[in-house]
Amino acid sequence: MEIIGYFASLLIGISLGLIGGGGSILTVPVLVYLFRVEPVLATAYSLFIVGASSLVGAVPKYKQGLVNLKTALIFGIPAIAAVFATRKFIVPQIPKEIFSVGDFIITKSILLMVLFAVLMVFASISMIKGKKDIQEDVSEKQKFNYPMILVEGTVVGILTGLVGAGGGFLIIPALVIFSKLPMKQAVGTSLLIIAAKSLIGFTGDLSNYTMDWKLLLTVTGLAIVGIFIGDFLSKKIHGNKLKKGFGWFVLIMGIYIIIKELFFPGSGGH
Repeated sequence: MEIIGYFASLLIGISLGLIGGGGSILTVPVLVYLFRVEPVLATAYSLFIVGASSLVGAVPKYKQGLVNLKTALIFGIPAIAAVFATRKFIVPQIPKEIFSVGDFIITKSILLMVLFAVLMVFASISMIKGKKDIQEDVSEKQKFNYPMILVEGTVVGILTGLVGAGGGFLIIPALVIFSKLPMKQAVGTSLLIIAAKSLIGFTGDLSNYTMDWKLLLTVTGLAIVGIFIGDFLSKKIHGNKLKKGFGWFVLIMGIYIIIKELFFPGSGGH
């Protein structure tokens, strides 16, 4: 299983390099089901892996002028504050057993995995449908819808904190709609926001858990190698076809996790 896990770690990076996102949605299931990491700890590890990979991915985008620093700051500050607060204060306070329905007990692990799977389903739908509804208008002067950016940044931050996903599929449309960024700039800017909020959110966990740095750095290293492979492949393959295929894969994974956690808890994984 671990060998499959290392291969899957490469895939996390490849998907980030190819389609600018989606990799984070694979990180938690890879850690939980292939490396047998406890789900709450897996969401912490995921923040580090996704943050470091996104930071590496953001550097070439910045050099190409595809990162809007002002937007990253305005969107990033509420998101970073929300992630840090969620990891430091909210997640440790969630009780191990939340409630029970008959003999079935909803635990903290099951809740986080199901919440994560629901997020996967929403992410997959946005990938399958594509971004036809988002118009790319470069001539439009950048305007900031500050209240909406603050709300969206906070919501994305809390979600990221709870499930450890980067939330690129939430951030990119928000940047295009509320900050009037062209699509390519939105992708580059979202990588920087994801990197900052994930890595700072992870620091909120350092005092709460003992980290397996060897596993963490191995998976992160493989994901970063994957980014370069993905970036190379993206010049050869059309991104939209890939995004659709990846979307279907994420949808199936999301449904599988919901069924597994609700109907077969405790089998495999954790």
